[in-house]
Amino acid sequence: MKRRAPATARNSAPIAAVLHNELPASGTVLEIASGSGEHALFFSDRFPDLTWQPSDPDPDALASIAAWRDEQGPANLRPPLQLDASAPDWSVKRADALLCINMIHISAWEASVGLFRGGSSVLARGAPLILYGPYLEDDIETAPSNLAFDRSLKERNPAWGLRNVSQIDGVAADWGFERTGRHEMPANNLMLIYCRA
Repeated sequence: MKRRAPATARNSAPIAAVLHNELPASGTVLEIASGSGEHALFFSDRFPDLTWQPSDPDPDALASIAAWRDEQGPANLRPPLQLDASAPDWSVKRADALLCINMIHISAWEASVGLFRGGSSVLARGAPLILYGPYLEDDIETAPSNLAFDRSLKERNPAWGLRNVSQIDGVAADWGFERTGRHEMPANNLMLIYCRA
């Protein structure tokens, strides 16, 4: 029932190092598209003063998150919620930060739009919306591995693929967010920090 995502073991600590400076000292972090649940387990343990709320639209992912939580989850890790980022209404009505790891390139564009639309309804002004994953940038040469990854994604599903940071900035602005940070991460990934203006 528990899923394992090999990349999680490699990227959890670097992501946590950035989160240390970007997350609030207390409150609730809503994680969108939590997948296997391993990130939620790691971060809830790393940030004990924060309540960690994982979510995912996929029943198998929800079962995996619940299994990890039941086996070794700390007290601040909440049961997972079924939540589709592209849905017009979210079951969560308030959060103090929003985190989304490796969703945008393996989902339709509507999920990215929904992420910021939903974020605008649950986050207070100044609260962070934090993204991690591979992206394209207009003024920076794309790593060959990312270009190959983009091609393979589009072959699997034409609606998938690496998004340009300028696209993300645009939809963020549409929903009242501005980018306040960009962090280069291992394996040609980025963390992008947006705050509700």
